[in-house]
Amino acid sequence: MDDELLKGSILIEDDADEDEPNEWITTFADLSMLLLVFFILLYSMSEIDAKKFDMTFQSVSKSISGKLQKIATSKVSREEAGAILNQVVTRRQIIKAQRKVFEDVKYLQTTKGVEGIMSAKFEDGKITIKLPSDVLFNPGQVQLSKKGRAAVKALKNFFISHPDQYINIKGYTDDTQPSSKSRLKDNWEISSLRAVNVLRYLMKLGIKPNRLTATGLGEMDPLVPNNSKRNRQRNRRVEFVLDKIMTGP
Repeated sequence: MDDELLKGSILIEDDADEDEPNEWITTFADLSMLLLVFFILLYSMSEIDAKKFDMTFQSVSKSISGKLQKIATSKVSREEAGAILNQVVTRRQIIKAQRKVFEDVKYLQTTKGVEGIMSAKFEDGKITIKLPSDVLFNPGQVQLSKKGRAAVKALKNFFISHPDQYINIKGYTDDTQPSSKSRLKDNWEISSLRAVNVLRYLMKLGIKPNRLTATGLGEMDPLVPNNSKRNRQRNRRVEFVLDKIMTGP
């Protein structure tokens, strides 16, 4: 009789354990989802930059460590996770498409008019084409020179054949300020007017104005330190930053 009671007691205890809610599974699932999305975002990067990776990892780690308690009481909905994944997939597709455009840019570098003077780079889905200001403008001037017009004109067919690209024209100078006799006040004005004049010439060549923007950055963001004549010459430049136009579904 005692043995039967003991067995009955064990069965009751086992059933009680099975009925206990496993709330920790919800927290673990939410945390796993966040980590999955994080690593998908890392995979979507076209080029791993050590500094950017470290900053991103530290940011995510800090965010996760600071919100563990919140994760325990909240859930990531399927809609939210799906939206994040859709953004990652879309970004991946944009980078893939831009890589193909960049292949055409490499061919463009062999075009007469920009051969040997044009440089380009691809980073984070954006394409940057660089032309030296000394090629485009006479010293201290903001109007395109004859040689400058020829160089910009050499880009015309490429821009027309890729209508899905925004073109942000950025003007840069070195750290040398214009003389007091110049009608131009400072490097901000020089870089801005040069960018605008390049934009106007592209419009004249048939590029639609809604694809164009112009930005003057003066001596900001130099490629190399302004500590020699050669370096200053490198920093004086005009950049064409291409970004894919997003279309609706």
